[in-house]
Amino acid sequence: MLRYIDTDIVFQELPDEVTLAVNLSGCPCRCPGCHSKHLWDDGGEVLDGKAVDCMLARQRQEVTCLSLMGGDAQPQEVNHLAHWLREHHPRLKIAWWSGRSLLSPQVSLSNFDYIKLGPYLKHLGPLKSRTTNQRLYRVEGGALHDITSRFWR
Repeated sequence: MLRYIDTDIVFQELPDEVTLAVNLSGCPCRCPGCHSKHLWDDGGEVLDGKAVDCMLARQRQEVTCLSLMGGDAQPQEVNHLAHWLREHHPRLKIAWWSGRSLLSPQVSLSNFDYIKLGPYLKHLGPLKSRTTNQRLYRVEGGALHDITSRFWR
């Protein structure tokens, strides 16, 4: 069962999107230098369709995307929720920020519009660094298209 700690409206996580970022708990990646260590523990509220509906109803701003931040311990559950979102909120774009280097075989690309892969490695920097190991992909035509360079100035 997915659980979340908090949410936030963000404008820099995904290009051209007003994103509701949902911070999932129980992160198994434990990246050195992680800025979200509070997400390592397994706690928080249950994240299901009802919780998402409540989150979206509370937003006064026009949210164009919902991003699941984490959930690497339960990729099948992330995929299941993304599939539910596709069916119940078809206009909403769906993203997953994973700290893994490879996409889990339990995840169907058809459930997502964006996927970020890669652990945070402090010496390589975040997505905005040209030396980053992390990659942000737009899902198009059943394939991943690297759009990481959109963060570079």
